[in-house]
Amino acid sequence: MTFNWLININGDPLLKRYCVELEYQLRPKIIKFLISRVDPDRCYDFSCFQFDIDVVGKNISLSENTPTTFYQLLQADFPKSILDFSRM
Repeated sequence: MTFNWLININGDPLLKRYCVELEYQLRPKIIKFLISRVDPDRCYDFSCFQFDIDVVGKNISLSENTPTTFYQLLQADFPKSILDFSRM
């Protein structure tokens, strides 16, 4: 699984730390979501999934870089299933 950060986190150590902590909080939620909806025979390690994280806009979405079959299967339910991380 890949997180695409929609900001430049290289220059700000506090922002980078926030992003690392946020990723640790989001991964278990995302994995539970994927396990409940994806056949393990089709993708057993979740490496093909990508997520776009907009820290400024406080939004996470399934990236269009995710393979089309999975994107179409999950895109509609993903925002409802992952809590708004603005409260994190």
